[in-house]
Amino acid sequence: MTHATTGWHVPEDDLRAYARGELEPPALWSADTHLTACATCRTALAGALDPVVLDAGWERLDAELDAPRPGFLESLLVRLGVADHTARLLAATPALRRSWLGAVLAVLLLTVAVAADRGTAGPPTLFLALAPLLPLAGVALSYGPALDPTYEMAVVAPVHGFRLLMIRTVAVLAAGLGLNGLATLALPGYGLRALAWLLPALALTALALALTARLGPVLAPSLVGGGWVALLIAADAARAEDTAVPLAPFTAAGQGASAAVAVLAAGLLVLFRDHFDVDRTRGV
Repeated sequence: MTHATTGWHVPEDDLRAYARGELEPPALWSADTHLTACATCRTALAGALDPVVLDAGWERLDAELDAPRPGFLESLLVRLGVADHTARLLAATPALRRSWLGAVLAVLLLTVAVAADRGTAGPPTLFLALAPLLPLAGVALSYGPALDPTYEMAVVAPVHGFRLLMIRTVAVLAAGLGLNGLATLALPGYGLRALAWLLPALALTALALALTARLGPVLAPSLVGGGWVALLIAADAARAEDTAVPLAPFTAAGQGASAAVAVLAAGLLVLFRDHFDVDRTRGV
């Protein structure tokens, strides 16, 4: 089709209809083809456009070009039905980056290898001791001015501080507990003993979140993690040299205590939920 060489141009009425988006096929197809090769008709089309509509179109184009492109995780969450703004908050969570997840996976693989190498005579102590600390570390890295590169944006976002914390906590827990669960499957010989990390993990995370409202997102997890290590050291000293006996936190009584701490900490977290907005304002 050689409209430019035959001297044919799009009629003015068709150009005005084209500018309004009202031109229908086959005239629309002909006009599209001709406008790509005819500078005269493109100039006439620019004159036929409403300046207000033209400016609005450029503004939409600028906004589309400037909008950040969603990554794989954000796109996946949106496809799964998560709201756009929530998916973006989740994708911006520092602890969900590949580097952190890769480090967690490497640590878990190492501890699983050590536990498997020692046989199933006793509980996988190293794995049980380390697994609760990984979700705790992930939650600590997901919120707060010292560790979150998007903290300033979160401060000015119209999102309740407690809601932001819960969104990121659930995401980090899902990733951390999921990796821990997969690692547990690699220790089938231990049976249910290999799952003894779950309740302590929930207890440590809930307690750290509850204390965060008072102590901040760095000090609270640090104290809770240090307390867990101290508890394990004391429990190891109390059982003497009988390594076949599980540490106190991984006994039935210890599991019950972990469940009680998790429930109590969850209640305190709900009670202190308004403090997270106060702390966000102070952190600016």
